[in-house]
Amino acid sequence: MLKLTELAPSDTPADDILTLPFESRQKSRLPACTDGGVKVGLFLQRGQYLRSGVVLTGNEKFRVMIKAAPETLSVVRTDDALLFARLCYHLGNRHIALQVLPGELRFLSDHVLDAMVEGLGGVVIHDILPFEPEAGAYKSHGH
Repeated sequence: MLKLTELAPSDTPADDILTLPFESRQKSRLPACTDGGVKVGLFLQRGQYLRSGVVLTGNEKFRVMIKAAPETLSVVRTDDALLFARLCYHLGNRHIALQVLPGELRFLSDHVLDAMVEGLGGVVIHDILPFEPEAGAYKSHGH
């Protein structure tokens, strides 16, 4: 098994791809198999999550690009700025991972959250898409 222990520089070309759902991209220790069939183990610093497109490497210099796997998501679209803000507030208040796009919110499907959104006036559809939630206010500051 190849050990992947660090992030490579952003312009590093990859030798293979590792497609992972959001839950797995939050783990610092993980055995996995690349899309090309290579067995790898993630041995990363705790407290980070892997965004789609980052490249990992290790002592063997094998480079693996992370790709977000398509997952079942709840998707809410609205042009109503007040409704959008209210939905962001109430979903964020529950500390869930939330992907915020212009006029669109995405979160891992959950029937309880879907009902809450609909109760606030939102319309929920389900789709299978890669999930790239917000990293959080403190992730980029090194705290």
